[in-house]
Amino acid sequence: MRASWRKHRHNDPADLDITAFMNLMVILVPFLLITAVFSRLAILELNLPSSGETLADEPPGMQLEVVVRADRIEVGERNAGLMTRVPMVEEDYDYPALTEYLQRVKATFPDKVDATILLEPEIPYDVLVQVMDAVRVFDGFDDAGESVQAELFPEISIGDAPALKRS
Repeated sequence: MRASWRKHRHNDPADLDITAFMNLMVILVPFLLITAVFSRLAILELNLPSSGETLADEPPGMQLEVVVRADRIEVGERNAGLMTRVPMVEEDYDYPALTEYLQRVKATFPDKVDATILLEPEIPYDVLVQVMDAVRVFDGFDDAGESVQAELFPEISIGDAPALKRS
């Protein structure tokens, strides 16, 4: 009798209920796919300087630089020098004036898509983000009068600002 009981006990197949697991996968997989697509849209790719690389010969043409100082923003061309200064307004940077000037630069150089933003060491991160937004796009109007965003210089490189020369 004991032998038949052991035989009977080992022959019963175990039932696995994976319904709950399958329900979880049906919900989780689409959720992860959807959020992965949206997180990619929120990423802004920057060209960061690296300490190990040597600089290659720069391509000819205009090299736009936006230098953020503690008391102003300077827009210049790497080889030709300073183009304009945008002073602070009531202890804040004048981002609309910067965007307006960069629109005129874009009208002069319509094929130019890259710019370099150089910051002094103590500039807050929020200022960097707002300057990047002012350099990348501007709010304009299309032919029908609808508000649209247009590109200025979407390819942004960032780095440290050169020290001021005291004379």
